[in-house]
Amino acid sequence: MHHFEDIYPFSAIVCQEQMKKALLLNAINPRIGGVLIKGEKGTAKSTAARALAHLLPEREVVDGCIFGCDPHDSKGLCLDCQKKAPDLKTRIARMKVVELPISATEDKVVGSLDIEHALKKGEKRFEPGILAQAHRNILYVDEVNLLNDHIVDVLLDAAAMGMNFIEREGVSYVHPAAFILIGTMNPEEGELRPQLLDRFGLCVDIEGIMDAETRVEVIRRRQQYEEEPEEFLVKWTSSEQDLRDRIVNAQKLLSSVKISDEMLHVIAQICIDMGVDGHRADITMMKTASTIAAFNGRTEVKEEDVREAATLVLSHRMRRRPFADQKMDATKMEQSILKSHHDHQHVHTHPHAH
Repeated sequence: MHHFEDIYPFSAIVCQEQMKKALLLNAINPRIGGVLIKGEKGTAKSTAARALAHLLPEREVVDGCIFGCDPHDSKGLCLDCQKKAPDLKTRIARMKVVELPISATEDKVVGSLDIEHALKKGEKRFEPGILAQAHRNILYVDEVNLLNDHIVDVLLDAAAMGMNFIEREGVSYVHPAAFILIGTMNPEEGELRPQLLDRFGLCVDIEGIMDAETRVEVIRRRQQYEEEPEEFLVKWTSSEQDLRDRIVNAQKLLSSVKISDEMLHVIAQICIDMGVDGHRADITMMKTASTIAAFNGRTEVKEEDVREAATLVLSHRMRRRPFADQKMDATKMEQSILKSHHDHQHVHTHPHAH
């Protein structure tokens, strides 16, 4: 009997559709900038992260490279692999979940440079940190609100750029760090500062399931899984494979997805009406809507993609008004969409009007 890993199938997670969708979109396009999952303890957060790693297809890595570089991505290779290219030995590896402990120091996260060695020998000696392990994997940060702000900043920087840049006393080193960032927090333990919140691509709230029938289904599946894990996994194999194929297909389509001017206007209008600061929301919404289109097997962004993107992108970016309901207001969003179409048509029908 093969070693049974404790990996609950992603497609068997009951409900939590928004969380699952946010995770899948980041898996297809890590450039979205990660997802923050808010919810109490004992919800499916870490189960979902591990399930996602297991769901994603295996990939080729450069054998012996500490970062597990992608041999086919000549631009994204680390310094060592660049020197050796193009004869790189490769092997197939699974994606893994790299966890960031609350107690992690900055050196542990970004890695460290041996300055003495650099000065004496004139060569850089880099001790890899957590960001190095995370490259092309999933970085899971539990209780991100309890981390030191500076470390969260560093994580979000690396997630956005796909690389880790480290500088100590004039000696610098850079390595690829493109990972799927999953942060979680329990809102009861204090909020994340708005500057940091804004930098997470997507944010979802885990809903407590208040419907008895659904809760029974959660318990039933869990029980089947624990009693007959092998059988349970076999039962979900085809749903997992379908989802995996959909992800791979979406990744291939992503670069051909087109977003029309009209849809960009819709995005901008929604962001204006929802009172969002800065332009990060607009850009993230554009990326997210394009990724949703690819996930749905299309190369053109439709209004429904923008609607869905808005709920994932805006809930944590709206200016906080005291006592205001933080839920996305659907009617308000529909008004923005209509207004945008109206303005957009106006612009096009009267090119010479002032």
